[in-house]
Amino acid sequence: MIVFDKLWSTLKEKGISQYSLIKNYGISTGQLDRLRKNGNVSTYTLNQLCKIIDCKLEDIAEYKED
Repeated sequence: MIVFDKLWSTLKEKGISQYSLIKNYGISTGQLDRLRKNGNVSTYTLNQLCKIIDCKLEDIAEYKED
């Protein structure tokens, strides 16, 4: 299972708020909700987040066995 727990700490570390992702970068509230619930998100969204936050995928997502 892929979880996005690291996303929230990376955002905080980089000083980027969820509000900023929505208002300044066009990330939808639905996408953020899916990320919060460790739901399905597209690779496009993950790519955009990595660009915005200036990080690697492993800084925002992690695979955990069930």
